[in-house]
Amino acid sequence: MDTASFIEPLKQRLTLELPGEDAQRRFLAIPRTAVSFPNTEENSIPSAVLILLFPNNDDMHFFLTERTQTVEFHKGQVSLPGGAQEKEESLGTTALREAFEEIGIHPDDVEIVGSLTPLFTPVTGFMIHPFIGFANRKPETVIQEIEVASIHTVSISELLDSRMEKQEKRTIRDIAVDVPFFDFSTIQVWGATAMILSEFKSVLTEVLHAENWH
Repeated sequence: MDTASFIEPLKQRLTLELPGEDAQRRFLAIPRTAVSFPNTEENSIPSAVLILLFPNNDDMHFFLTERTQTVEFHKGQVSLPGGAQEKEESLGTTALREAFEEIGIHPDDVEIVGSLTPLFTPVTGFMIHPFIGFANRKPETVIQEIEVASIHTVSISELLDSRMEKQEKRTIRDIAVDVPFFDFSTIQVWGATAMILSEFKSVLTEVLHAENWH
């Protein structure tokens, strides 16, 4: 895959109307009984995550992190590098700062090419703003061991492969839930991260089809 001819069309597509909630909801975990949450969008906490694209072995890849059991939110879950916005910083800066703090990616090595639809998470009260970044080579990573247990690399080819999409019934906090998830080769991804990746997959599919790439 030629990175230059991939990133520019992606950048242009991200300036147009996004797939939004329709794409996100394909990976919404749905409780089998009604559940109410105290958090609302009006009182949400601004946060940002980074999908960092980089070329490797003739494909584009991105990082996912598996969180430790000692973090305040999302213990043990798989997520994109990211976190809460700090005062007086832009959300794009938040995504870059968190990627640096969590996995050692220097902001100067990343070009922000666009963003996806913000996603509210009623369980934790965060409004997540996903940003797409690009590095022209695979970055060196350094794990922040208090927050990150491991780093996983996923290819765009895996994300686009419909065989990676699965669903199962799980019990979460004593509630029966139908959970759609991505079953990648090294990690399973569900929840908010899967919803973000679902919209990203829709955007990528449009870009690649428009360019007649396979």
